[in-house]
Amino acid sequence: MLDRVPVVDLRDFLDARNPDAPDAPDAQARRAAFIAVLGEGLERFGFVAVTGHGIAPELLAQAYQLAEQTFALPESVKRQYETPHDGRQRGFTSFGVEHAKDHPIGDLKEFWHVGRELGAEHALHLSGDVPPNQFPKELPAFQDTFLGLFNALEGFANQLLSAVGVYLGKDEAFFSRLTHDGNSVLRIIHYPSLGEQLPEGAIRAAAHEDINLLTVLPVSTKPGLELLTRDGEWMAVEVPPDTMVCDTGDMMQLLTGRRLPATTHRVVNPRGGGQDGARLSMPFFLHPHPDAMLTPMSGDAAAVRTRDFFHQRLREIGVE
Repeated sequence: MLDRVPVVDLRDFLDARNPDAPDAPDAQARRAAFIAVLGEGLERFGFVAVTGHGIAPELLAQAYQLAEQTFALPESVKRQYETPHDGRQRGFTSFGVEHAKDHPIGDLKEFWHVGRELGAEHALHLSGDVPPNQFPKELPAFQDTFLGLFNALEGFANQLLSAVGVYLGKDEAFFSRLTHDGNSVLRIIHYPSLGEQLPEGAIRAAAHEDINLLTVLPVSTKPGLELLTRDGEWMAVEVPPDTMVCDTGDMMQLLTGRRLPATTHRVVNPRGGGQDGARLSMPFFLHPHPDAMLTPMSGDAAAVRTRDFFHQRLREIGVE
């Protein structure tokens, strides 16, 4: 039985795709072990940590530097990029607006959403299912940096889901067929330093589950992430540097008949309260195509269209 979030190396899965490699037999064994540990970790915790992800550390460093500059912009400037009309799926969301489902107190954070870029005549653009991005003109490097990070994280997430598909008895392309042109989003989050007086019960991110299929989280600038174990205990998610923390969301839970659960997690306030120099994080949320049907593999529940599921959850967390 696993007693902590497992750490796996994606290269153990990818290397086996070359049948002519000198260590091909060993590579196949490493591939099988990777799939088993990945799947068992997601079943046990809903969380895994992945090294060998291929995301350039220079890109992550540049993104965090730009994130700091973005949230340092005047409030009046940031609010020009708010989009309440589309459920705040793109652009800026002010401090305290979003709250966890069934938790009315706003989270102690502000954030910026970056999504997929589609042509002006694309059907999902015209329908509003994939809204246009809002790039701050005050920071010219923002667009290329965060679109680059979006694409890199999406590629990694789809590679990981190839292995998840095999673990579930599907082919490697099972999830990529669902996620093609999906309304995935990169969320750049700023948790400001906290003052001494906070609303009762307010924390940086109250206990919640993610909405989507799979979340990829580069290591944040400060600790604070905790998950709720099956035994009802809060456990800090502590991983090595240069690691991606990955967790499964409500859509995956529905799709797999709860085999891969959406694990409750939170971001706690600094120990002892007060100032901690703020915290930045950049989770990437992988979503299916808006028209994709989430059909439970267990066969014991009705299929749900991704679009309908998504907008219901946006309403529940107070952004639509």
